[in-house]
Amino acid sequence: MSFNGYIGLPEDWLNILVAIHVLSAIIGIGPTYFSHVLLRKGQTLGQLKSSLTFIPLLEKFPKILGSVAVLSGILLAWLGDYGFKQLWIYGSLAVYVIIQIIVVGFMAPAAKKLVAKAMASSDPVDQTVSSELQVDVSKVNNLNYLAAIFGIILFLFMFFKPTL
Repeated sequence: MSFNGYIGLPEDWLNILVAIHVLSAIIGIGPTYFSHVLLRKGQTLGQLKSSLTFIPLLEKFPKILGSVAVLSGILLAWLGDYGFKQLWIYGSLAVYVIIQIIVVGFMAPAAKKLVAKAMASSDPVDQTVSSELQVDVSKVNNLNYLAAIFGIILFLFMFFKPTL
């Protein structure tokens, strides 16, 4: 892959930008795939409460590194030899926006509701999660799976760079 930048940046700088872009994308979206472990079925209330304490920390990865990935991707399109003429760039941006809508618009509020209900529960911590609470766990987990599927589509756009 050749990076003959429009503004004459050295190729090393563009390679560093590619590395930043790829690493921030992988690390940024990683919690989407890890969260399923935290929201697994069959947990006790105590295990769920413990798992839910990680959600605020894990939310920081896509917020910060996802933003870095988008900005570095736009810079690569502008400075590199891709330009903004290729459909996969727009497809990637569209898929990223869909992921953000799922995560920020639906999953985060559902997760906050789940955390509030779980932490307020007076059930014994060694008891299996109640069916009412499990409905909320499933809702958050299903939204997480949906975001993960779109994340795979996003990586496929980036890897294969489909054209029309």
